[in-house]
Amino acid sequence: MGKTFKTGKGPGTLLILLLAGGVTGSVLGALATPYSPWLKNFTNIGLPTTTLNLLFLQLTFGLNMSLGPLTVLGLLIGFFLYRKL
Repeated sequence: MGKTFKTGKGPGTLLILLLAGGVTGSVLGALATPYSPWLKNFTNIGLPTTTLNLLFLQLTFGLNMSLGPLTVLGLLIGFFLYRKL
């Protein structure tokens, strides 16, 4: 009987790699924008902030994502790294 072990290729790993790629691409885009203006964020997607007030509990929901060329490239690299695992 051989040893079995988990490869770590799960949804948590995918999320971490996508977040790392997106953040890295966004930072590189912000640093490169003064030199190449076409690298700036070109669109914002998401849900507007909404508040649910239940008197004893207040919940706020919202999500916003700013996409630029380097952010998309970072997300793609994160996805391909996940596929390589």
